[in-house]
Amino acid sequence: MADGNKSSNGSIKVTLIKSIIGTKQSHRKTIQGLGLKKLNSHSVLKDTPAIRGMINKVSYLIKCE
Repeated sequence: MADGNKSSNGSIKVTLIKSIIGTKQSHRKTIQGLGLKKLNSHSVLKDTPAIRGMINKVSYLIKCE
């Protein structure tokens, strides 16, 4: 993720763009931990190393802004 994905106040907007059906259980739990439930749901999170690691783990399911 480049710095362009980070807003000026130190937060990241994450949107679920693919279904979690058929994914690993740990990836489902990660999506749940990011606060995402349904397709096209979004969550604004603080930009921390832990959140970045979660985003990298499920990057194929989400879009970051």
